[in-house]
Amino acid sequence: QVQLVESGGGLVQPGGSLRLSCAASGIILRFNAMGWYRQAPGKQRELVAVIFRGGMTNYADFVKGRFTISRDNAKSTVYLQMNSLKPEDTAVYYCGARNGLGEYGSWGQGIQVTVAS
Repeated sequence: QVQLVESGGGLVQPGGSLRLSCAASGIILRFNAMGWYRQAPGKQRELVAVIFRGGMTNYADFVKGRFTISRDNAKSTVYLQMNSLKPEDTAVYYCGARNGLGEYGSWGQGIQVTVAS
């Protein structure tokens, strides 16, 4: 088990940027992947981006070209750089640690991102 703590959320205007951070209590490379998910009111949690142990990344179509996932192994921290934000990006964003079976066994508490004028 690992503790994950998200930070960097808040209120931003459309077209603006935010960088989310996810600090882990342990070595993140022991996990198969680290992912960012989000959940908007009344909607299911959905995958935003994932970074695998080897460095490969995957993105949901709705954020491709706007969001970038990265990590700092020395700091055990995963980042989500979000640019060109849209009102529909408003959601609670969660960081998760994925094991070799593809299961997310650990989640952060979530952080609110609100995109509004």
